[in-house]
Amino acid sequence: MRMRNNPVLIFFCLLLSAAAVLSGAKIYSELKERQKEKKDFASVAEIAKLPMTEAPAESVTDTETETSAEPTEQSVAEHNIQALISENADCIGWLSIDGTSISYPVMHTPPDPQKYLRRNFYGKYSQSGVPFLDGRCDLQSTNLIIYGHNMRDGSMFGQLVRYRDEAFCQAHPTFTFDTLYETATWQVAAVLDTALGADELPYYTFFDADNKLDWQRRVAAITEKSLYDTGVTPAYGTQLLTLSTCGDTRIGTDARFALLAVRVG
Repeated sequence: MRMRNNPVLIFFCLLLSAAAVLSGAKIYSELKERQKEKKDFASVAEIAKLPMTEAPAESVTDTETETSAEPTEQSVAEHNIQALISENADCIGWLSIDGTSISYPVMHTPPDPQKYLRRNFYGKYSQSGVPFLDGRCDLQSTNLIIYGHNMRDGSMFGQLVRYRDEAFCQAHPTFTFDTLYETATWQVAAVLDTALGADELPYYTFFDADNKLDWQRRVAAITEKSLYDTGVTPAYGTQLLTLSTCGDTRIGTDARFALLAVRVG
């Protein structure tokens, strides 16, 4: 039977065509949104660049040269956090992990903890959001917790899951977190897959400890879930930092992936 004489087949073909058009439009919209978000973060990265310093143009004598050769204390900051704060006072620092595309500002809004869950650095709607520090802690907390989306395209904390590979962790054991006051280096101590549940997110409520025993108990609850032994044992009194993803949309679960790191510099 010819197609023009089969209204059911014609209707079915029209449905397929409409579905293809809608699917294509959705993909295009998502790609356009991702490109816009990349441009937004590129502009933020420009703000975070430290200004170039130049030597004075005046000529100096040999004596002055010898004097100026004395070692001077240099700032170890890698990003201009003050410039970022001037642009948006909600920003508290910049997180960078070598071997990944993770190089983003970190926001902190205790009165509205999830403000940047779906907003970009400028406060506009964004599917990716911006990594943010848990509103229940501050930069002096025993354990800092920074959250970021596990995006399908690998942006935000999408590449954090590369630490599931022990070899990757061995090659990239440390990362940095710049704040207005300092640049700190952190070493990965535990790598864990967790899920929602009373005991499945052992880091979620760990910001400070009442005493040494409480601290050890909380750290043990995290490290015992590590996917492998990193060889790093957190020492009592050392500040900790946890990086946590949201649900893993790529496998359709509400699981979380997290790193526990200890401050080493």
